[in-house]
Amino acid sequence: MKPPPRRIPPLGPPKRSPRQRVLADWRGVDVTAEEKSRERREKTAGDIVGGVLKNIRIESRRAEAEIVRVWNEMIDPGIAAHAQPVGINKGTLFVDVDSSVWLSEIVRYRRREILDRLQSSFGKELIARISFRTK
Repeated sequence: MKPPPRRIPPLGPPKRSPRQRVLADWRGVDVTAEEKSRERREKTAGDIVGGVLKNIRIESRRAEAEIVRVWNEMIDPGIAAHAQPVGINKGTLFVDVDSSVWLSEIVRYRRREILDRLQSSFGKELIARISFRTK
């Protein structure tokens, strides 16, 4: 079995385009390298803002804010006063509960109801599980 052929890079500078050759002949000097150094490299504001929003994970933060809003509207006010969602990670919604008594009440009797309500609003892909913990 033969080894794959090796690619041998071309020798010398890269070939000039027809436009670059004509301009070099007309000017009497080749300024291709200088033209490349003067090319504009600025970015549009949209590119910069898009990159910043991606870096701060704005979409996940927006989803978390929406979960808190729906939580306060759909969940029983007695439970919402003692338990608040604090984050979501890989399909698990983390909820802080202010006392172990409320934690026991929610986990024993209300966990399935809360999960069903949130899944009906957001889908089973976004919220697959709920993890309750005391503050």
